[in-house]
Amino acid sequence: MAISEMREFAGFAPCEQRYIKRSLDIGLARCDAFKLWGRTEHENTAIRRQYVVYQDLKSLRDIVPQEGTIGEIERFIGKLVRMVTFDLEQERIESFSAFRFLYERLLGAEARPYLPAAFCAAAALPQIRPQQRKVLLQSLSEAAATAPGWSERAPSFYPEFVEDVEAA
Repeated sequence: MAISEMREFAGFAPCEQRYIKRSLDIGLARCDAFKLWGRTEHENTAIRRQYVVYQDLKSLRDIVPQEGTIGEIERFIGKLVRMVTFDLEQERIESFSAFRFLYERLLGAEARPYLPAAFCAAAALPQIRPQQRKVLLQSLSEAAATAPGWSERAPSFYPEFVEDVEAA
C-alpha cells in the first residue's frame, strides 16, 4: 500500500507536494518549519499563520465523530472547515486528491468519511477566488462524493523534505 501512496503523491503538482510536506511538518510537529521551509519573509508569515490554525489539530483528532450523531458532526465539521479554508486559501492545494492525502495524515483514517463534505464546504466559500473555487470543486469525482464506504486503513507513507544533495 505504501507504494501506491507514493505513486499518488508523485502525481501531485510540485507546489502541492511541497505544501503537503510542509503541512505535515507543522501539523505533526516533525521539525521547525521556519528553518526548513521559510525561504522568504512571506513564507515565514504563512508558516506562522499555519502554526496558529493547526493548533486545532489535536482537538480535531479527539472529536472525529464516532457515532455519527448530529452534535458530533457539528462540532467536528465546523472546526475542520475553518482549517480547510485556510489551506485552500493558500492556493497550493489544487485538487481533492491532494487535500484528502494531506488530511488523512493530519487527522487519521477515521476522518475520511467527512473529508468530501469539509472540502466542498470550504471550497465553496467566498474566501476562495471564483476561478480557484471552480477548479477545486470540479476535482472532486463523483465516486469520491458518493462513496458508500471508506477504508479504515491508516496511511503508511508520510512524505518528508529531502535535500537536493541527499537525493543525488
